[in-house]
Amino acid sequence: MAMDDTNTTELEAAAFRRLVAHLRDHPEVQNIDLMNLAGFCRNCLSNWLKDAADQHGVPLTKEESRTHVYGMPYGEWKTRHQTEATPEKAAAFTAIAAPAKH
Repeated sequence: MAMDDTNTTELEAAAFRRLVAHLRDHPEVQNIDLMNLAGFCRNCLSNWLKDAADQHGVPLTKEESRTHVYGMPYGEWKTRHQTEATPEKAAAFTAIAAPAKH
């Protein structure tokens, strides 16, 4: 099978679904850890999904995009899985987030 635009889109979509499933299966991995290590988190993925929906004229709210990524409403995920960031993790996040603000 040759890599054409259709195949590329289908494969990228499959990879995105697998990444989302992996993150849902590992709620112990905190968003701050993802941000500090990789520069993106579940919220970023949900924002990117919303941006894509907006670009294609697909109605999708921020909460709907977060529910899609988290597998449940964001507030529920936070209550169930989010832990308090250590001062070290918060400082590391601040250090990497500050240069990103223009």
